[in-house]
Amino acid sequence: MNHEHHYRVDVAWLGNRGTGTSGYRDYGRQSAVTAAGKHGIEASADKPFRGDADRWNPEELLLAALAECHMLSFLHVAVTHGVVVTDYSDAAEGTMEQIGDGGRFTDVLLKPVVTLAEPIDPALFETLHREASEKCFIANSVNFPVRHEPRAVLGADIGTAADPVA
Repeated sequence: MNHEHHYRVDVAWLGNRGTGTSGYRDYGRQSAVTAAGKHGIEASADKPFRGDADRWNPEELLLAALAECHMLSFLHVAVTHGVVVTDYSDAAEGTMEQIGDGGRFTDVLLKPVVTLAEPIDPALFETLHREASEKCFIANSVNFPVRHEPRAVLGADIGTAADPVA
């Protein structure tokens, strides 16, 4: 059975310095991203594109969406396989190629560190990440590879190189 889900966000440009877009350097790239009932996100273009480095840019938001989607999908498949996860973090990296005035992402690497309550079979750990990738709505919506270099640790071994898989 298929279900449609609909989402809405509002984006408002905040960069009119009084003359609108009268020239390339005459306007700011600041914006606000909001959705009903949620905290707003201060956004901008990336610094190389005349944006504010202290605000989220679209490229970072896409990378964050991919990392969070994989995390949520991983936690779901962990539960369905009886695997107890006690912590999860990711240091995701993305590569964007600029082509003239445009460009595209060419690669994303997710590097989740998953803390497990008990050791599990290495094949199961790989299966969980593969299933999470297959279930991630965002990863299934992009046209570039989303790769994974997951690492598992045991709760008592956080910060060590111990191998948590059996």
